[in-house]
Amino acid sequence: MKKNVLLVILMLGLGVSLMACTSFGSQDEAVNKIRLPMGYIPNIQYAPFYVAIEKEYFEDAGIEIEFDYSFETDGVSLVGAGELPFAVVSGEQVLLARSQGVPVTYVTAWYQEYPVSVIAEPGLDISKPADLRGRTIGVPGLFGASYIGAQALLFSAGLKSEDVTFEAIGFNQVGAFAAGQNDVVVVYTANEPIQLRAQGFDVTELRVADYAQLASNGLLASEKVIVADPELVRAFVGAFIKGLQDTIADPDEAMTMSAKYIPDFETLDANVQEQVLATSIEMWKAERLGYSDPQAWENMQNVLFDMGLIKEKMDLSKAFTNEFIP
Repeated sequence: MKKNVLLVILMLGLGVSLMACTSFGSQDEAVNKIRLPMGYIPNIQYAPFYVAIEKEYFEDAGIEIEFDYSFETDGVSLVGAGELPFAVVSGEQVLLARSQGVPVTYVTAWYQEYPVSVIAEPGLDISKPADLRGRTIGVPGLFGASYIGAQALLFSAGLKSEDVTFEAIGFNQVGAFAAGQNDVVVVYTANEPIQLRAQGFDVTELRVADYAQLASNGLLASEKVIVADPELVRAFVGAFIKGLQDTIADPDEAMTMSAKYIPDFETLDANVQEQVLATSIEMWKAERLGYSDPQAWENMQNVLFDMGLIKEKMDLSKAFTNEFIP
């Protein structure tokens, strides 16, 4: 799901031809057309966006969205270059980008819990992070949220990277686990564990969120658009939060509204889709939807620093803001 953000950032100078946002119509009817990088394929986990469109929250805010289901780090680089105003990203990507001087700011916390888990064969007797010592762990790659989440899980038990062996297996965790090729893999909490259980597999799951509070998925904005058009940022965030609130309040309605946005949705296992959405909703809930917890950002920075992915700690007040939360 994620590419190496450091490599992509180096490509910023290549230039991109995408439009950030344009307006048409009269001054009273101006519409901001926004291409929004999502970081993943169409999925029920994007229900808040689909609901916000179906209920015309974005339209009422003068915004028209075109979903761009490309890799998350592409969105980071485009937003950092000022070519796009917003993207859906994970917290670690924001700090990695800013460590490279990329002018981006996280403006909405969507997930309040980091959505990564490590699953293992029950027979391995892995019940806590410390039990991972000496294990070989399958991970999509040595980058991105899966890898960083696994490292945070190790750090929570006082372990280091060298205490385990990470094996890059691509985004094939379900297949590798089901075939017995890997008996410990890193997965997305709302996806692979549910799929495997639906196929009859018993798994032991260690959720990163149970051991570490980390800045997670949310909305990224360019510093350029924040300075030039703060009302657009406020309108975009507000429309999304309304969709998020309605999705949490009525998951069945959200399922129905999301169906048209997901190819071949009617062929998917309805029970699995319901569980994916229900699990996701539990990670979205908060007393104040969209709020970024400063401690979660401090924790994320510490993980990245300990991994050596950032060389020095930064001013986190520029990395995220709660200014635009309703």
